[in-house]
Amino acid sequence: MDDKAKESENAKVVLTQETVEIKPTGSSVALTQELFDQHVYAIQEHFRVAGKNMELAILDQQIKVREGGEVVLEVMGHMQEEIAGKIKQELVGLIRKLTGAGRVLITVELKEEVDNGRPKLYTNTDKLNFLKEKHAALAEFQRKFGLEVDF
Repeated sequence: MDDKAKESENAKVVLTQETVEIKPTGSSVALTQELFDQHVYAIQEHFRVAGKNMELAILDQQIKVREGGEVVLEVMGHMQEEIAGKIKQELVGLIRKLTGAGRVLITVELKEEVDNGRPKLYTNTDKLNFLKEKHAALAEFQRKFGLEVDF
């Protein structure tokens, strides 16, 4: 197996160079995963109330907190990476306000989707054919009721 095939089998992680760090202002609370997890719902609710659904999609994914107060946002694709870059300042402020943490560092990791070898199902016909392979009864229903997906 060549190197490119091995790379496509495994997800690639690309760290962006953008980080936002706000120095402590006399606070000695260290941000930990447990402390962050206690307040993650309030952070998500802030974005939900503001109607920021794209930002909320990023925050609904797993968020890791590493030592030193580094919050790692895992994003899929460059569009989410841009959105994550735009919300960093607001997110740092919210985390500091809710947790009382002194040092908060936001890092964005770009995760590329793993190709699992299955074809992408774009059209309704592709989706129906895939489901008919999984569930034989669906082909019988289609025949019996004269169901068509394309008009």
